[in-house]
Amino acid sequence: MQIHVPSTLPPAAETDRLGDEIAELSAHLDAATARLLELIRAFDARGGWNTGFRSCAAWLSWRVGLDLGAARERVRVARALGTLPLLAEALARGQLSYAKVRALTRVATPETEVRLLGVGRAGTAAHVERIVRGWRCVDRRAEAREAKRRHTSRALRVYQDEDGMVVVKGRLEPEVGALVIQALAAARESLYQRARQQATFNAGAGGVAEETPSVSQQQADALALLAESALDHGLDPGTPGERYQVVVHVDAEVLADPNQPGQSVLEGGTRVSAETSQRLACDASRVVMRHDHEGRVVEIGARTRAIPPALRRALEHRDQGCRFPGCHGRFTQGHHLRHWAQGGPTTLSNLALLCRRHHRAVHEEGYQVARLPDGTLQFRRPNGHPLPEVPPSAKVPADPIKALHESHEAQGLRVHARTGCPSWLGEPLNVGWAIDVLHPLAQRARPSPPEQGSAAAYPSIAPLAATPPPMPE
Repeated sequence: MQIHVPSTLPPAAETDRLGDEIAELSAHLDAATARLLELIRAFDARGGWNTGFRSCAAWLSWRVGLDLGAARERVRVARALGTLPLLAEALARGQLSYAKVRALTRVATPETEVRLLGVGRAGTAAHVERIVRGWRCVDRRAEAREAKRRHTSRALRVYQDEDGMVVVKGRLEPEVGALVIQALAAARESLYQRARQQATFNAGAGGVAEETPSVSQQQADALALLAESALDHGLDPGTPGERYQVVVHVDAEVLADPNQPGQSVLEGGTRVSAETSQRLACDASRVVMRHDHEGRVVEIGARTRAIPPALRRALEHRDQGCRFPGCHGRFTQGHHLRHWAQGGPTTLSNLALLCRRHHRAVHEEGYQVARLPDGTLQFRRPNGHPLPEVPPSAKVPADPIKALHESHEAQGLRVHARTGCPSWLGEPLNVGWAIDVLHPLAQRARPSPPEQGSAAAYPSIAPLAATPPPMPE
């Protein structure tokens, strides 16, 4: 598009007109960005991206061509504006730029939105960034004080009551408390399974069913089980290599064909699907055991790796991350295009890197992947349709600026060259004083001199700072 400047205007007037056109068009673009963020928020809420993509940002990167970091930021701002209607409206009217809104949504809450909206209207984008950095420092200091207070208040009292019962009282830090709650829940589940087996046995033997304990009694029993388990294992979690190992027992027939009868269970006896076993066996060490017709082990082979280290290095060098369209995740697992249990070789041409999410999608959610004769990978949806390439870009009007103006005028939006202009008049910014005036958690100190205070630089927030804190007598 070409901009034609009438030659009849004097040079200064021509320059001013260009400046006004730049400012007006920028405000229109910000208003259009507000609509874009609204669409992204609705699309994200409906899960429209969940067609094999890891996130809405990954879908945006694939569909729109945004850098993944920029896409994540768009999604973050879109979600934040869902609870900040004043900032969303200011952006939709072109009164605030996307850069200002992006910064303000890092710290804004429904309670502080009005104050921060005044900052955005009064200051430049650089001022807003400085205010937000100062605001976050106050938040971090407040969080640090709260974390220190919680840490200091942690305690656990264990004492014996008059009747001989042991009383346990305490306060735990949130993350420690979450760990204890999860451990108690796991212990309760273990005790529940034991009780069910015992009840089945008693019922078959004609015994009397036991009374169901209350929740608090179950918690007490679970704590006892945790203590017994810890002492039984000597409080030693084992070597790192064994500590986090998951063992799956699966029959060879089931591993080769999920429709065949046979076992596919975890070490503890929990059944998992044959597809899950295939996924885990794609890139894991395996031990082959042979049994006789009565189930006795007659031969145990040596532990072998599905993908040798040298081949893994070549695979990582070739694929450079997850190969699922639009993903490129760095934490990956090797996937056999044709599973080794079905005769597929462990070779570079039969392997592809997939992240955990998409490895599961291929094995357990019906997605398919195959290597074409030219070496490229083709992914298909569960319905058999191929994952499409990036669709062609939307058709752009011959005069996109005119179309944008007409669209906004039809919505009753009146945008001009001063719509997004801040009210700043060039006064110096005192960030500390501005934060002291604006932040509800800031520690108010002795006010700065009026000529240096930030309130003068922000007419729209001046009433908030016009009356400084009273001087101590």
